[in-house]
Amino acid sequence: MVNTVFRFVAQWMSIVILLTTVLALLLSEPLKAIDTWWINPMIGVIMFGMGLTMSAADFHVLLRRPKDVVTGCAVQFVVMPLTAWLLTRLFRLPEDIALGVILVGCCPGGTASNVITYLAKGDLALSVGMTACSTLLAPVVTPLLVLLLAGATIHVDAFGMVMSILYIVIAPIVAGLLVQRYLPGFTHRVADCLPGFSTLMIAFVVALIVGHTAEKLMVGGVLVIAVVMLHNAIGLALGYAIARVLGMPHSKRVALSIEVGMQNSGLASSLAVLHFASYPMAAIPGAVFSVWHNISGAIVARWYARR
Repeated sequence: MVNTVFRFVAQWMSIVILLTTVLALLLSEPLKAIDTWWINPMIGVIMFGMGLTMSAADFHVLLRRPKDVVTGCAVQFVVMPLTAWLLTRLFRLPEDIALGVILVGCCPGGTASNVITYLAKGDLALSVGMTACSTLLAPVVTPLLVLLLAGATIHVDAFGMVMSILYIVIAPIVAGLLVQRYLPGFTHRVADCLPGFSTLMIAFVVALIVGHTAEKLMVGGVLVIAVVMLHNAIGLALGYAIARVLGMPHSKRVALSIEVGMQNSGLASSLAVLHFASYPMAAIPGAVFSVWHNISGAIVARWYARR
């Protein structure tokens, strides 16, 4: 029964997160009573689940196909941060929203990208390899990119961000890998529940962020949603286009497109809450991206699969 519920939640991930967002807007007052401190542990739980689902074989692609993985990560860490920065200038975004958009652009690939790539019939090994590689690079690359793109106008504690990513992302993933290695029975029992459980954790993170910033989101929501949708669409399109220019086959283009377009936006919101508390709207783009990239991912997966 429990497994059935979690499978249902995972299957309708985009709808679950969308409904959670609407409920958070309507019931923001009760959510404000819950401390945003809980966001970081919930992100850690999601990353722990990611570690449980990975194995040493997932990292072998880094050795077997280093060119594809490195190319994909380079495209991701160039396209998404630069697109974010350009959108903040084009739309003349307020400082705190601009910071949130840049944070999303500078984060590694999202955990849902592997599922979307699988549904799109893309190169799943490349997708997993890119997610692993960009996540491992994130403690260094993400803070440096935020410092480069936002540091001129906002104080960025790059070292603090490095430490946060290490204990929010890297440490839980390593813990998950160790549990999978030494407690295979436990891993096998919970494996079917993990996608649905991770979906619920993402939904809770989104709900907390939206609940705490509901009034400001209602005022500037249309602009934020427009920028997030553009950011995601440009990432998906340029990922595919660059892969095509590089002569990659369709399956690799699909993987690159989805990996570039889908970010670990939960991490972006977590970093905003943890390091930029004086910019409360900075967490909103990450929350909106968490909702939208699952919807757009489901759409492009269906489209790519048909091709």
